[in-house]
Amino acid sequence: MKEIKLRIKSVESTMQITKAMELVASSKLRRAKERVENSRPYFETLYATLFDIAAADSEFSSPYLAKCEKKCCLYIVIAGDRGLAGGYNSNILKAVEADAEGREYCVLPIGKKAVEYFERHKIRILTDSFAIAGDISVSDCFEISRLVCQKFLEGAFDEIRIAFTQFISMLTQTAIILPVLPFDAEPPEPGHEHQSLMLYEPDSAAVFDAIIPEYLAGVVYGALCESVASEQGARRTAMDSATKNAGEMIEHLNLYYNRARQAAITQEITEIVAGADAES
Repeated sequence: MKEIKLRIKSVESTMQITKAMELVASSKLRRAKERVENSRPYFETLYATLFDIAAADSEFSSPYLAKCEKKCCLYIVIAGDRGLAGGYNSNILKAVEADAEGREYCVLPIGKKAVEYFERHKIRILTDSFAIAGDISVSDCFEISRLVCQKFLEGAFDEIRIAFTQFISMLTQTAIILPVLPFDAEPPEPGHEHQSLMLYEPDSAAVFDAIIPEYLAGVVYGALCESVASEQGARRTAMDSATKNAGEMIEHLNLYYNRARQAAITQEITEIVAGADAES
């Protein structure tokens, strides 16, 4: 009975912790959802502008559009800094592993869990300067973009993909691998070319090449916002499930405790009656 009582007390303490973590995750989730909603228009506007520039000119060329043989791919992988978030970290890391199977690649990990995973698996890391996802700011996203674009132009890798977890709802988060560079702009079909009404100074190619780093920084920031919201949603769901499981465990332990206590009382009564019968 004493062991069961100690076990009940331990589970109750654990349940208090998981409940507190669930409330904290719920509070952070509201702010993270606002960031996601505010970041999406910026990315959509940049993408639409780049697509219009590239699609308006059939003779348009840029190093960011070149599609050559894929020799080496860079994955920008966004994971969490902590666990206790269900399958949030493992899902995105498994998605990267499956997508990169059979190809040469290196990674730029964001988040402690991503850094630890790729170091453990001996995967080449471009830089681990952005290991703490919680400290990444907008300026850091532009720094990542400048670094990656410079390496891309130097030929260190010829394809860039970003791996993150898209926030769909509080209960649903999906691991996504998004191709970023080279920029995918389908050339206009013959006879369907449209003349752009926009004049670019000095020319459309220079404007396109100048916007690409901004576009990539916007993608990284948007993916980071999506991932943070997804992490908080996954953690809230995991902690809610843990709290419910702890409650069920306490109910079962209380049942065992009551049975043990009843058995002890019955045994004591039986001993008293047996002793009384022996005296008589």
